[in-house]
Amino acid sequence: MHRTVWLLLAGLVLVISIPLLLGGGELWRQLADFPPLLLALMIAMIFACWFLNAAKLRVLLAGRSGHLTHRQAMGVVMATEFAICATPGGAGGPLTLIALMKQRGMRPAQTTAVYAVDQMIDLLFFFTSMAALLIYIAIRAIDVRLGWMLGMPMILMATGLALILLLGRYHARAIRAVAGLLRRLRIRHDRRQRLMRRLLIFRNALAETLKMPRHLLLAAFFFGVLHWIVRYSVLYFALYGLGRHLDWGWTFLVQMLSMAAGQLTLLPGGAGGAELSSLAMLTPIVGQHAAAAAILIWRAVTYYFYLIAGAPVFLYLAGRPLMRKVFKIGKQQLED
Repeated sequence: MHRTVWLLLAGLVLVISIPLLLGGGELWRQLADFPPLLLALMIAMIFACWFLNAAKLRVLLAGRSGHLTHRQAMGVVMATEFAICATPGGAGGPLTLIALMKQRGMRPAQTTAVYAVDQMIDLLFFFTSMAALLIYIAIRAIDVRLGWMLGMPMILMATGLALILLLGRYHARAIRAVAGLLRRLRIRHDRRQRLMRRLLIFRNALAETLKMPRHLLLAAFFFGVLHWIVRYSVLYFALYGLGRHLDWGWTFLVQMLSMAAGQLTLLPGGAGGAELSSLAMLTPIVGQHAAAAAILIWRAVTYYFYLIAGAPVFLYLAGRPLMRKVFKIGKQQLED
């Protein structure tokens, strides 16, 4: 079995085992008392997230993939986000999106450009959110250490945004630098030409996407903001259902920092790091049992449900060939 599958299995175990081990016997009682209607609302919120991301995708595609209905766009989003959750660092996400859009006649470079703009929107949202959270921490006189914890991610995001702006302004020089680097690496001339052609197609597709009417780009950003607000409200409702009432801004901060910490584990879905960091931030406020129960519910809705609901959609739209490519499973293993 390939390493990607082993990492996914390890992540699935960690997501459940950490809250169960730290929550103890009291955790089961709290889970049994959790309102079923509230859990149904949280599941509905995930469908709302897919709906909003589908709307953003349709805006960014701007008709380049042919007539894509909203239901079809939701299918693409569900399959792509399944691959993001199931692979280390979410590496399977762009690969899945490229394959699905190729079926609709889009070049890989065009799809990569759309995905890049989508990531820019998310990066801009998280940067502005962290700036707002720093102000929130200062106004509410919350632990200053949290401000320092936000400082490093903000610096990294600011650096990323600055690099994007510089690449946009000096893209011609950057392309010449890449061409020179490929020559120094002694890559064959025909392969070098092929790589540079793909890079130029990507640049043109990215420019085409960014030159969309401003109201469409603002609409895509609006859908992205709504998606993250809904997605990052899940932990708030999980705690609310357990009888713990925290400020929404605090739960937003916990999720943002814990998901950033989860990326350091290099496991699918940030397994392990997300659970431990969120437990460390919530336990002093709501107690260890309630924190463990809330995190188990939160991760079940925002991780396990993405896998359970997204897997059949992924198989239906992408099929076994892409599954083998994403997870690098041999044909014999897949049939077994």
